[in-house]
Parts: sequence; structure tokens; C-alpha cells
Amino acid sequence: MGTNPEHVSTPESRGEPVTWIGRERIVERPERQPEAAEPPFALTPPAEPSNRWKWTLGALVAVLLVALVAWKLLAGASKPRETLADRGGIPLVSVLVPTKQTVSSSVSFTGAIAARYDMPIANEGDTGRIVAVLVEAGDHVKPGQLLAKIDDSVTVQQVNRLEATLEQARAQAALSAAEYRRAEGVAAAGALSAEDIEKRRATSVTDAANVKVVAAQLAEAQARLGRTRITAPVDGIVLTRKAEVGQIANPGGDALFRIESGGEVEMRGQIAEQDLAQVKVGQAATVYLTGIARPFAGKVRLLGAIIDPATRLGDIRITLAPDPALRPGAFARAVVTIDQAQRSVLPQTAVLADANGSYVLVVNSADRVERRAVRIGGTTETGVIVAAGLSGNERVVATAGGFLRDGETVKVAPPSASARPAPGTR
Repeated sequence: MGTNPEHVSTPESRGEPVTWIGRERIVERPERQPEAAEPPFALTPPAEPSNRWKWTLGALVAVLLVALVAWKLLAGASKPRETLADRGGIPLVSVLVPTKQTVSSSVSFTGAIAARYDMPIANEGDTGRIVAVLVEAGDHVKPGQLLAKIDDSVTVQQVNRLEATLEQARAQAALSAAEYRRAEGVAAAGALSAEDIEKRRATSVTDAANVKVVAAQLAEAQARLGRTRITAPVDGIVLTRKAEVGQIANPGGDALFRIESGGEVEMRGQIAEQDLAQVKVGQAATVYLTGIARPFAGKVRLLGAIIDPATRLGDIRITLAPDPALRPGAFARAVVTIDQAQRSVLPQTAVLADANGSYVLVVNSADRVERRAVRIGGTTETGVIVAAGLSGNERVVATAGGFLRDGETVKVAPPSASARPAPGTR
């Protein structure tokens, strides 16, 4: 700022006081009062509006959305199941009265067909070579029928020799006996001494005993000869044949044949310990074979005297009538009928179950739903067998009982509607 006042213009038009400043004078400017409006010629540009309020509003909206979603989820999880009664209407249900039917209780098990009397036949005589086999597996044989023959060429000669020896012994015994009788006849006349008579008696006794010895030897040889012929001991069917021509048959070796005595067959199996206590000898049984549609009737013939401690199973045998289709070794399944009684039968839709067991919903005289615990005894083609829990006169909710609550008031549909429920009914 210069010191010449002539060249300085005074801004009196702006209404501000003017103070001249000299070199030796210090001037204090008075505090400026705020103005209502900026002068139109202000040098500082106006500030633009801030965007902070937009970000704050967006954050608030996001927090509200998250809180709303969480509230919906928590409210939906804890909300109890809504019934028609909660909506202000009385449910219309179809009911039925349990029917009594004759129901058979049974026990089923698996096993195999076997011969009731499986007789192994082996060589009982001396070691020999098989020279002939006369039957095959599946043949029906009679008692004494020849099955196979072992070489008897040596045994036959022994029999022939002993037969000749026996004839000699008999002739000698007859001669000795005749001499002894003559000696006894002349003993009174004194023609022979007592010593000679005694010798002739001893010779007669010795020759008679020799006849017995030779006869026993002959019988032994004939028995050995008979054992070279393997025959069927009983009437039955040949199950297996292991004998072959040229094979050496040793005494006490493997069985050459197995015969089903009398053609009788049975089923052998095992049943659980708890089922074994319910089955009785003589109860009817039905046996099914794989690949054969028709069943085979039988009866329980034998129950095991012990229970296997490892498997907890006991033996059972079912006797069957002879039949060509019942081949030993075939897999079979048997069903034993253990009881027949009148039981209530319900459709499967009427029986419910939870952690407390099986139950049904019954409509009482006040048209209120009651929970009734039942014990299931099995299933049939017509429905579920109720062994205990119902008397047979109750009105049981037929379908959709899971949507009802214990004590809820319902409306029972008429019989015509029960047969064909209308849309929206239960």
C-alpha cells in the first residue's frame, strides 16, 4: 500500500470505515461481524453438498433387511404346525370300525431238503477190485438187489476147497461112529478090551468135532464170498454212486453208494430261539422250493433238544411226502402256522408310529380325537394286524391322522363320504 492518498480510491460505497495507516502507527482492525450473505464479488467458490448422508441411509437399509430375514427364519422354525382348527374350521375326517378277521401267526425259516434216512453203503469185506456196477443215481432199488460186484475169484476157490474138506470130514466122522458102535456091541463078549473101545469112542468124537470145524470154515468163506456182492439193505432210491469199475474197494473206506431209505424226505433248518418256544411237534407247515410255484405240505417232525450258544438257533425238521421234485440238497423255505385267532385289521394309513410306539387316533363320543396305543402283530394283504389295544368298536381315523392333535374337535364324515373322501377332507 502506497503513501500517496491521491492515488487510492476509497470504497465508501461498500459502507466500511477507512483507516489510514502510517509508518509509525499500528492500527487495530475491529472484529468483523458475520454477514447475512456473501458479496456477489467474493473470491472463494461455494462448497458442494456432501454425499455422506447417502451412505448412511444405505447402511441402515441393509441392516434392516438382514434383521427382517433373521426374524422370518427364527419365527418359521419355532412356529408350531398349523391345523385346520387353528384356521378357524373344524376338520372333516373319515373314520372306520376295525374289522375282525381270522389271522394266522406263523414262523418262517430256510433250510435244505434231505433224506430222512440217508444210508451210506461201503465195502464190508476184504480188499478187492470192483468188476461190475449195476445201478445209477436216482434208481429205485429193492432189498437185496445187487448194486456192485467185487472180484471173487480167490474166495470162490476157498469155498470150493472147504466144501470138499467138509465132505471128507463127514465121511470120516460117519466111519468112526460106526466102528464105535460095533465095539460097543461086542464089549459084552469080551472080544475087545476096554482100552480099544475107549479109543474108538474118542476117534468118533474127534471126527464129529472136525466136521463142525470144517463147516465153520466153510461158512466163513461163504460169508466172505457174499461180501464181494454189494447189495441194497432196504427199499429206497440211490442218491449217490461213487463206485467205478476197476476201483479198489477197501474195507472201511468211503461210501460207494448212498440210499434214501423208503424214499422219505424232510426239510432241515434252524429257527431263532424265541420262535422255537412257540413251535410244537405236529404243527402244519408249508414248504416252498426255488423255481417251483406249487407248495409242499408237511408237518413238524422234530425239534432240536439244544440251542447253539453261538448262533442262538435250534434245529427243526419238517417231514414231507415223497415227491420226485423234492431232491435232497435243494434250498427251501418253510412257514409253520403256530396260531389262529380273531384280530382287528386296519389299513396301513390308519396306523401311525413315533418314538413312543405305534398308535391310532380314535374319535370318541364327544367327537374329539384320542390317541390309542396299539401293538402290531404283523401285516396281511388286507392291512395291518392289531394284536392289542382295540376292542373292535372304536371309530378310527382312516387317513392323514398325522395332521390331527390329541383332543382336537373333528367332524365325522358320513358313510358315503367315508367311502370316497371329498377334496380337502381327511
